[in-house]
Amino acid sequence: MSAVTVTTGPHADARIPLRAHVRHTGALVRRNLLWIRQDPESMFDAVLFPIVFTLLFVYVFGGSIGQSLGGGQQAYVQYIVPGLMAMMGMNMAQGVGTGFNQDFNTGVMDRFRSLPIGRGSVLFAKISVEMLRMLIATAILMVVGVLVGFDITDWPGLFAAVGLSAVFGSALMWIFITLGVVMKNAQSVQAMGFLVLMPLQFGSSIFAPTQSMPGWLEAFTRYNPLSSLADAARGLMVGGPVAHDLWMTLAWSVGLTAVMAPVAIHKFRTKS
Repeated sequence: MSAVTVTTGPHADARIPLRAHVRHTGALVRRNLLWIRQDPESMFDAVLFPIVFTLLFVYVFGGSIGQSLGGGQQAYVQYIVPGLMAMMGMNMAQGVGTGFNQDFNTGVMDRFRSLPIGRGSVLFAKISVEMLRMLIATAILMVVGVLVGFDITDWPGLFAAVGLSAVFGSALMWIFITLGVVMKNAQSVQAMGFLVLMPLQFGSSIFAPTQSMPGWLEAFTRYNPLSSLADAARGLMVGGPVAHDLWMTLAWSVGLTAVMAPVAIHKFRTKS
């Protein structure tokens, strides 16, 4: 009887063919989906976030900010829904980090790391499932948006905006996967995410136009990738300039992925 060699070292991925990587990723995606089925509460953020935020901003801030846009609450609906779409990937990305950290602390990752599977398959499976959760959250956002008066005038633009948000969201996930690996607990990941994301969210054009902001803050919003994503989504969905913000968002997405994906994979492989 021949011996079976189990490769679990930091260079295990290099010895596993691409077809096996794809098969391992598919199996882990199925495992993660079954886990969601057994724990439906894990979908609460994807389901409730778009409902709560849409209703909150439309009915609390819609009248006053809408007047500054020259159209009242209806104008603000057209403004805020594409902006909230830009937030979907960001908030789902934070969930990747906390979930990844919990898997380490409960021993699930130790089990995965002891198996003859590609280390990258674990990461790509996690990202794939979170992307699905993000698309569900986006679909709910659009349903609620239509119910409060959002007018979809460009369906191809809508799908392009969803795709752009997914690309940027997947880039952010690599950052939070890294945090999930290096932080000691899920609370630390959430706290770090809060400190990083809150200034990016509110120092952007997601919720309100930036013209009335102080000069230094308005300058910050020009380089904030969330402003680029929100403005690109608005241009695609309701009309307006698109090219500059589209390319800026894609540049940020490629840059974040190129820098953080190797870091996340390295930290995952070498974590003791």
